[in-house]
Amino acid sequence: MTKVTGAGRAGRRCAALAAALLLAVAPSCEGGRSAAAAPAPEAARDAPALPAPTGALPVGLRTTQLSDTSRRDPWNPDRHRELTVSLWYPALPSRAPHASYVTARESELILRFHRVRGVPADLLSRTRVHARLAPPPLAAPATGLPLVLLSPGFALPRTSLTGLAEELASRGYAVAAVDHAYEAPAISHPDGRVTGCLACERRPEGARVASVRAADLRFLRERLLRSPGTAGLPRLDPSRVAVVGHSMGGAAAFEALRTDAGFAAAANLDGTVHTAGKNPVDRPFLLLGAGGHGSPGADATWGRTWRDLSGPRRWLSVRGAGHLSFTDYAPLLERTGAAGPEVTLGAADAQRITRELVVAYLDERLRQHGPRLDTAVRHAPEVVDHGR
Repeated sequence: MTKVTGAGRAGRRCAALAAALLLAVAPSCEGGRSAAAAPAPEAARDAPALPAPTGALPVGLRTTQLSDTSRRDPWNPDRHRELTVSLWYPALPSRAPHASYVTARESELILRFHRVRGVPADLLSRTRVHARLAPPPLAAPATGLPLVLLSPGFALPRTSLTGLAEELASRGYAVAAVDHAYEAPAISHPDGRVTGCLACERRPEGARVASVRAADLRFLRERLLRSPGTAGLPRLDPSRVAVVGHSMGGAAAFEALRTDAGFAAAANLDGTVHTAGKNPVDRPFLLLGAGGHGSPGADATWGRTWRDLSGPRRWLSVRGAGHLSFTDYAPLLERTGAAGPEVTLGAADAQRITRELVVAYLDERLRQHGPRLDTAVRHAPEVVDHGR
């Protein structure tokens, strides 16, 4: 099985990403630390901002921590499995302060983990977001809101998908992004602990990480559906729960859909699928990748995944996109000029396309709003449709 390592070609990809200010974790280099990065240009010192969500609804954000006492943590068996979760939701209009992207301590640890030099240690904590901190939720319809779980790449924080989360919440979704314990460089806990990436040191097989994460996602779904009010969320619809993941999170999304009938749909954003080729999956699944995922045979796991899908399926790739084009970090890569020669798609376009395609897919599958994804694809000339 594929190890989650940073050797060879993957290591070179990681080094290039680290030089871009942030987080070196392409699907084949997840878990490995990057080589030392060159100092970033002075322009990178300016505080970045996420693009504003385009939906009509204000967005609120709460953070919670859940403990699964039925499981010991595979990377730290002395503790039960703990999940730190960001919850975005449609909110009432509020003058509450804007939420933070990450804390200054988290920013320092993330940058140090990836050996990023020449930038302020608190750079990431100064990223501006649009959600307000814990305003009252907007009342949900009688059927409840659809729920989307987000799983980030290995060694990437849950916050790397904040832009997508805010967009979804502004359009009427409840969204929960999870930091899988000991799989990110800096996870803050209510008791003051800040844990690091123990799993990175263990270099586990990708299939094992995907399986652990699928269990996390199942536990998170069950807890939120059982008592959304205790987490500050409005009523949720248990029949409309999807999971979307980037990189290793995409592998986890596939494994969650494959093993748990409680998920109605899932999407993989440019992730190697470590558990493909086992058995058919009869619910909707979206493969959305960078340009390389449009080349036949470029990732054999996508071919196996495609053959596993007996239900509604879609395979799309985005010309000129790179691995991190589907995350919040695309603008930072662009600003430092370190995205790589293969990344020709502008960061603003990458973020817009990601949001439009994911929202259209979820609207179609969770809300039965017609062929929204077909429309989004037609309006994005950079997107290549490889089949359904």
